[in-house]
Amino acid sequence: MSRAGTDVLVVGYGPVGQVTATLLAARGHRVTVVERRPEPYPMPRAVSFDGESARILAAAGIGEALRTVAEPSRDYVWTNGAGATLFEVDVAERGWSGWPDSLSMYQPGIEAALAARGAAQPTLRVLRGHRVTGLRDEGGRVAVTVDGPEGGVLTARYVVGCDGANSIVRDALDATATDLRFFDDWLTCDVRLHEPRRFVPNNLQVCDPARPRTAVSAGPGHRRWEFMRLPGEPPDEFGRTENVWRLLALFGIDESAATLERHAVYTFQARYVDRWRAGRILIAGDAAHLMPPFAGQGMCSGFRDAANLAWKLDLVLTGRAGEALLDTYTDERREHVRHAVTMSVDLGRVICQTDPAAARDRDEVMIGVRERGLAAPPPSAVHPLTRGLIARDAGGGPRGAAGGLTPQGRVRIGGREGLLDEVAGAPGFVLLTTEPPGELFDPALAAALARLGTRFVRLDAAADLDGVYLPYLARAGAVAALVRPDFYLFGTATDRNGANALVEELLAGLGAGTDPGAGTDLDASTDLDAGGAVSRSS
Repeated sequence: MSRAGTDVLVVGYGPVGQVTATLLAARGHRVTVVERRPEPYPMPRAVSFDGESARILAAAGIGEALRTVAEPSRDYVWTNGAGATLFEVDVAERGWSGWPDSLSMYQPGIEAALAARGAAQPTLRVLRGHRVTGLRDEGGRVAVTVDGPEGGVLTARYVVGCDGANSIVRDALDATATDLRFFDDWLTCDVRLHEPRRFVPNNLQVCDPARPRTAVSAGPGHRRWEFMRLPGEPPDEFGRTENVWRLLALFGIDESAATLERHAVYTFQARYVDRWRAGRILIAGDAAHLMPPFAGQGMCSGFRDAANLAWKLDLVLTGRAGEALLDTYTDERREHVRHAVTMSVDLGRVICQTDPAAARDRDEVMIGVRERGLAAPPPSAVHPLTRGLIARDAGGGPRGAAGGLTPQGRVRIGGREGLLDEVAGAPGFVLLTTEPPGELFDPALAAALARLGTRFVRLDAAADLDGVYLPYLARAGAVAALVRPDFYLFGTATDRNGANALVEELLAGLGAGTDPGAGTDLDASTDLDAGGAVSRSS
């Protein structure tokens, strides 16, 4: 039996599938989700996310909920087995993205908030307890065979596989993968403490060759401890409950002080798929990449996938961009993931060292660097775009700051005050400028921007409450900055001619023309101005 079609069918309703589906439904698209679990998975897996991910989650509509199910991660310290500090960092509570640079979370709480947000979207349908058993790209649509009470053959214009490490959607791509061949077994123990307790440091990595181990916050009221399985230890015995409590005793935790909510032995991997799209079928999250936990970037990378893909699918589905735009998805996201996986492996090689002599050499170097004040800040997982849809110089590379993640600060514009994303409204392109937008662009180009749903935001010193945007523009020598819907900078312009050329370059990259369509002009978008004027088309 064949069922009526949907715009996008998302396979998998974990956090990445939830964000993907919600971002698309919020833009008005018909989205069907197929999830094999009848009920949400009740236990945590990831325990943290970064400031960019918080910004994406807020764009998905759960910014307020983050204040109850997540908290700033605070400090992060590495020690050796003897307790000597090798490395330490205090995590900023107001970072580049306008949120803490790192937040600890209770994952079931995040998923519940996303599920509630999804349930409020009238164009989003979630089929739990259903399983995808086959996919066939028929050119103009994808036929998806689904087992379950409302199953049959469902059709969609596009399918996005967010169905994890054992993805059936990835199998349909028949794509190769790059494997860094770095893996170890770790025992994860999720614990709920009976009494509140402040941990100093809040997040601890013990680089002990006798037993590498980790203690971190897992969101309000929750903690996680992790222990590496040593060579020669039987995996089945390592994961037994009695062994969990024996290992937790290393941190002074016993059954009188805490409840063990979950424990499992997992083998981390380090690999990413080489091609994330074949025709109308795409993948995201763990279906596209797996990485060690040491940089905390597995789920964060999945959120970036969702944010990157949602706005591109939106423009293609509405005819405002050509289908070739979807080719930039793999180009942009694979490079970022390659960076994150490599960084995670590099950290893991330091942390997972079990050779005592090599560990002593490591400790001497790291302690010496720290004592001489030469320790560098931790590597950033934020990797600028170097390929894909960004403004380019004559040599084909990014022009100026193009491709970088843009900052977020508080603004006072149009009678409203808050973080820029909140004030600017629905996700879309944002044009930051110090000049009246009507004086920067030719009418046809201004109308083309409006057709893309661009928010025009004019800034002055009174509007830039945190002093974020005017210095950002000044460093680029720019009067305007065009920000993509996923918060990465498309490019900047220094004058009117440059602003018009920038828009022409964007339209060419989208495969879109300058004809905005009947009745579309600059006021079809939101025009936010520091003086208080806010205009929308009726």
